[in-house]
Amino acid sequence: MECLVAASSHVRPTTLDIHGHKLRLSHGLIPFRLLVQFRLSASPSRRKLHGTLRYPRRAKLPPDPGTSRLPSDTVDDGAQPLDDVRDGDVKHTAELSVDDAEWSPEELEAISALFERPMPQKASKPVKDRPLPLPSPYEIRPSRVPTPKRHVRSASRSVLAPRSAFVDRVHKNPEALIGIAREIAALPADSDACEVLDRWTRFLRKGSLSMTIRELGHMGLPKRALQTLCWAQKQPSLFPDDRTLASTVELLARCGQLRMESEMGKYLNFASRTVIEAMARGFLRAGRLHRARKILLFAKDNKRTLDPSIYAKLIAEAGKTPDGYRLASAVLDELGERDDFHLEPQDCTAIMKVCIKLGRFEAVENLFSWYKQSGRNPTVVMYTTVIHSRYCEKKHREALALVWEMESSGCLLDLPAYRVIIRLLVVMNDLARAARYFSKLKDAGFSPTYDIYRDMIKVYAASRRLAKCRQVRKEAEMAGLRLDERILSLLSEMESDASA
Repeated sequence: MECLVAASSHVRPTTLDIHGHKLRLSHGLIPFRLLVQFRLSASPSRRKLHGTLRYPRRAKLPPDPGTSRLPSDTVDDGAQPLDDVRDGDVKHTAELSVDDAEWSPEELEAISALFERPMPQKASKPVKDRPLPLPSPYEIRPSRVPTPKRHVRSASRSVLAPRSAFVDRVHKNPEALIGIAREIAALPADSDACEVLDRWTRFLRKGSLSMTIRELGHMGLPKRALQTLCWAQKQPSLFPDDRTLASTVELLARCGQLRMESEMGKYLNFASRTVIEAMARGFLRAGRLHRARKILLFAKDNKRTLDPSIYAKLIAEAGKTPDGYRLASAVLDELGERDDFHLEPQDCTAIMKVCIKLGRFEAVENLFSWYKQSGRNPTVVMYTTVIHSRYCEKKHREALALVWEMESSGCLLDLPAYRVIIRLLVVMNDLARAARYFSKLKDAGFSPTYDIYRDMIKVYAASRRLAKCRQVRKEAEMAGLRLDERILSLLSEMESDASA
């Protein structure tokens, strides 16, 4: 098979000189076998070129239409050197493959139209406007303004790191502050607390000693707490401090060593809200309700606003005994006159329980509605208290509706909740639901109490279920509970009727 290279009718005959023999080739035809033999004999030591180099690809881009493709008129009659064939095979092939045909205007126009056609563009992505970052304080602050105190440690961390780390471990660490209280408690009776406090002066900050004083109160050492306050008053870096003063005042009021009945009004005029509330809490924990009441009256007369939890604690303490019902009712009215107040769930529940004792069921409903309107979810204790309030008010249907609301809210029932619900169902003579909640109580891991066993015997006796009454009685006796005479007589009466 022969490969013909660059054939054209317009190319003149070519003469080649091979080893002294001249060959005349007409029509520009060169046998491929002759070229191969000529290359091997001319340079036997040369390595055969790769096919890509011998026959390179055609240029990717077409030639410029304006460039003339006609061959030059001057053609060298001499033979081509063999080095050009070996070294520049691309050039030699291009010269032999020149086509004499001219491009027609239609072909040129068609090729030009191909390059003038616009290339398809990809759809541009929507540009998202990125918000500018917020300016940082250190970037907008002028350079000459000194560094604020809160940035001193970060600015000179290498200098202040050892000292600041130790100070943080002392004035904010409860273990270190409680350790100071223990050292003070270990002092001899004739020694003063300043012997211990002087060693910790440079590591303490304002508010640090409040925890130490409270710990001394738990140890029953009010005198040592008073010595600590007196020492702190002499330290300009530690006093005045409302937290330390409030802790000491509450401790002294709780221990009954705050004797200021004659000068209470004068003292309270200059006291802060934190100190007044601490004094009221101390009197409440000591059981001195009338002194706490005086503080509330003073705050009301002088238009001083105290935390509502103080009112709630006073109502809860006064409602523990019948003698304090009148005081609790008066404080409850004062609390209701306030426009806005914030109470914790435990404070609301404590007030509701006192209102049930006072028979003020409307106050319970109003407080429950206010709590739900504040955007908070009632707890299981609050639900139980309101159900008990409606039970005492004999609104059994409303109480049962609240039971369904509590279950739909996902609250986990505790033992008091089961007690109130079973009691409600027994009064409504709903045996099926009472038995179901009694079973759920035992499945939840609770041990039924005496009143639960008694109520279940009553509801079974009302339905003349003697076998169930015996079963509940046996469970109660196995739990170590002894039924009263009324229940035993009821059971004996049922057995006599059954035998008859």
